[in-house]
Amino acid sequence: MLVLVLIAFALISGITFYQYREQVKDYNIDRLERKENAIKKEIDRTLETTTYQMRTDKVPFIFKDEIYDIARIHGENITLYDLEGQPLLSTTEKLFESPAKEAIPKRILDTLAGALEKRYVERINTKTPQQISYSYINDPKFKRLAILQIQYEDSDSFINKEMREILIRIGVVALIVFFTAIFLAYILARYITLRLKNIEEKIKETQLDKRNKKVDTHSLPTELLTLVSAYNGMIDELEESAAQLAQNEREAAWREMAKQVAHEIKNPLTPMRLTVQSFERRFDPEDPEINVKLKEYSNTLIQQIDTMSSIASAFSNFADMPAQQSETLNVPKVIKLALDIFRERNIAFAKADQEILAKFDRTQLIRVVTNLVKNAIQATKNTTDPKIFVDVQSVHNTVQITVSDNGIGITEENTSKIFEPKFTTKNSGMGLGLAMVKNIMETYNGTITFTSEEGKGTVFTVTFPKD
Repeated sequence: MLVLVLIAFALISGITFYQYREQVKDYNIDRLERKENAIKKEIDRTLETTTYQMRTDKVPFIFKDEIYDIARIHGENITLYDLEGQPLLSTTEKLFESPAKEAIPKRILDTLAGALEKRYVERINTKTPQQISYSYINDPKFKRLAILQIQYEDSDSFINKEMREILIRIGVVALIVFFTAIFLAYILARYITLRLKNIEEKIKETQLDKRNKKVDTHSLPTELLTLVSAYNGMIDELEESAAQLAQNEREAAWREMAKQVAHEIKNPLTPMRLTVQSFERRFDPEDPEINVKLKEYSNTLIQQIDTMSSIASAFSNFADMPAQQSETLNVPKVIKLALDIFRERNIAFAKADQEILAKFDRTQLIRVVTNLVKNAIQATKNTTDPKIFVDVQSVHNTVQITVSDNGIGITEENTSKIFEPKFTTKNSGMGLGLAMVKNIMETYNGTITFTSEEGKGTVFTVTFPKD
């Protein structure tokens, strides 16, 4: 926009300069014609009153004194030539002071003779631009007597002064408009940038897994209204897609969970069926060891029933979505209660006497700590000197609990699967512990992260707000 403003004023200045040059040219041409006509009238008046014979050789005598009066009155240099172009009389002293008298060039004579108006004007670009006109002088009977030369200096100083003043005014106006345009462009850019910044922040905050806010369309310029309307329409479509996707994911997750539960339940049912069939074939009331065999049979069934019960409990705990509670807890004290159920001596917790208050559900917090410690115990099962360290800290307005161990660690290929339901590296269990912990933390606007080095140990960190 600023470049266009500069180009526009440059074109205006150029056109103005060109127009004035043309006006100066037309002005000088018209002025020369008026001068020439006035001088010819004076010459004709002189010819009418002269007593000399009307011949070319008498022209210097006819205009001996009159030519100087005419030149003085009209302010121009006048020279009279014969019809062959040789000088006869002139008010220009230089012409006759020169040893060689200057004659009219033949090309001018030929051009003058062939012109319809019997007039020829030549422009000379010297330090002071001049126009030299040639025309015939006729006697009262229209017979050619001589050639009249008038040297006219272009009078453009006044017009040039006016042109300079106009160009200066145009330049001042151009500067004012230019700086005004800069100011308006800055204000407009700031106005549009602030609007775009708001839209940019909204777009950056757009996420599939949460409800996104629309951009307010009130007091928006027309240029941005279409963009904002498209964004708001996208938000509506995104919410519909997110809801459908969430529903599909939940259905898929429950289908997978149902398959896993069915598979886990079938595992103990098969040995139970085989045990019953074997006992039925081998049952003998007279057998002296019948009591021992009956006890073995009962123990086998009880073990399988306990396995099925643990599967049902694990699934129930995972499926039981924790409801948010506003209970204010002393977090170190609750962690100490959760650790008391473990008999392992290699579990260290040094913050039992510290007070860190936060709002959380007591049962769910115990679940989180218990599952993390159980995983640490399982990870250090084959470690020579197992160590498990539990720590809790207050970081700004959040509570941070860490459970670290020096166990086998997590392989790189399992890193991305660690929080998936039914994923486990253990020989037993359903792999729901960490998935349940993640579910609880997300419910309470918290997070769970981990760092691990294979063969050296793992550190799990859960963080949740105090309020």
